Amino acid sequence: MGALDHISELFDFSSHKKHKKRKQLQTVEIKVKMDCEGCERKVRKAVEGMKGVTEVDVDPKQHKVTVIGYVEPKKVLKRVLRTGKKAEMWPYVPYDVVDHPYAPGVYDKKAPTGYVRNPMDDPRSTALARASSTEVKYSTAFSDENPNSCTVM
Repeated sequence: MGALDHISELFDFSSHKKHKKRKQLQTVEIKVKMDCEGCERKVRKAVEGMKGVTEVDVDPKQHKVTVIGYVEPKKVLKRVLRTGKKAEMWPYVPYDVVDHPYAPGVYDKKAPTGYVRNPMDDPRSTALARASSTEVKYSTAFSDENPNSCTVM
């Protein structure tokens, strides 16, 4: 290694910075207790001020805030909690996605119309709620409540 190579390394101003991993575009849904238009405005302002947010949709009837952007879900939840409102990640899925929407642990009276709790997120939900339709078909074929079980046997 010559003297010129050594000097050129000392005065090298090319960018050798580590590249940050870009955040992915995400849709974050949060359940927020909102009572009035003031609450709605407060939550909207808090979330719109975040870096990377492209769109904010507040639905006060369902108590739902939808944030679209290059953000992390935990940071959005923290920002909403800073407003003083009770908030959690959106725990509901459409009822037609779940195999057994009326099983204990899935059906929720407080859920918006057409939604039930996600049984895969809740470890306390019953095994029936998490069971696939084939498992239920075979387990109920031999149950005492099935009137045709004696013909199967």
